[in-house]
Amino acid sequence: MTAASELARNTLVHGKGGTLRISEIERDGRFGIKLVFEDTGPGIPDIERALQDGFSTAKSMGLGLGGARRLVNEFDITSTVGVGTRVSIIQWKRR
Repeated sequence: MTAASELARNTLVHGKGGTLRISEIERDGRFGIKLVFEDTGPGIPDIERALQDGFSTAKSMGLGLGGARRLVNEFDITSTVGVGTRVSIIQWKRR
């Protein structure tokens, strides 16, 4: 929930709005939930730097992207400057 909240906030604040797709998934007998956040905002010029704790373009604590990545089982981000950003997260159900 915390990861989803942070990514939704980033989509709204930094991406100037966007979309969220939620789906139940199954892979290799495991079940989980997948969330995909997409925006057409300014994009992220340096993803690796943006994932580092303490880095912020909004004068915040800079824990959002990196923290979200640590909270979920799978995390994928792609971004193109001037085009937008797509973040996909997966959380598998515990057995």
